[in-house]
Amino acid sequence: MGVRFPSLALTEMQKSSIAYSVERRAYSQNLNAKRYPLNAKIFLSLAFSVYALSFIGCATAPYTLPPKPQFAMPGIYHHVEKGQTLWRISKIYNVDLDEIVRINRIPDATSIEPGQLIFIPSAQKKQYLSGQSAAEDFSWPIKGRVIASFGQTFNDMLNKGINIQRVRSQDVIASRSGKVIFYDTNFGSFGKTIIIDHGEGFSTVYARNSEVFVKTGDYVQRGTVIAKVGSSDRDKNTYLHFEIRKGHIPQNPYFYLPR
Repeated sequence: MGVRFPSLALTEMQKSSIAYSVERRAYSQNLNAKRYPLNAKIFLSLAFSVYALSFIGCATAPYTLPPKPQFAMPGIYHHVEKGQTLWRISKIYNVDLDEIVRINRIPDATSIEPGQLIFIPSAQKKQYLSGQSAAEDFSWPIKGRVIASFGQTFNDMLNKGINIQRVRSQDVIASRSGKVIFYDTNFGSFGKTIIIDHGEGFSTVYARNSEVFVKTGDYVQRGTVIAKVGSSDRDKNTYLHFEIRKGHIPQNPYFYLPR
């Protein structure tokens, strides 16, 4: 199957003009059609195509957006806006995040992008969310580069969160407001580890810290500096291991963190 080019819709006058120009060009090249019939045919065919394109302009097929995916169930489509997360979208429509992920077949290793269409099953309209609800969103615990994603094998272990290598500051902040329910100075291979409970069954894990500024029982606001990123006895590289959990089940942080 070859590449299809758009057809050249030419008038008889245009065809005559092209044919005349091709004949003149063939003559100027001193091609002997009788002596070299194959060469002449090839030349005339190529010349006709090239000249036709130059006559009408460089015709290219117009770009069209891929068709909207169709689902045989009630629901509506949501146009993703800049900074929106799947978590925020699920709150807007009061639809379970896992159901949105399943219906739209969103891979674990990717995040949604602005302009993307997401199908929201069983939804009819958006819900009004107060300004306070924005404070319930999750934020990045540290500015840096993700060196290991959710579900990826890292250091021979299945990653149940994301590993973030700092870019500048070592400060680790609370991703969401909540109560510190766990702190251990040497939690297995993760070193100094903090767990914050956010209610609604959600908690966040911050591991591999060099310094910790909170203790069990403290209530912290989102954005509060709670530690400085460090390393562990097993891996001396400096990066933060971060998890979001619902109950005891690790969640894909990309679904909760803004881009």
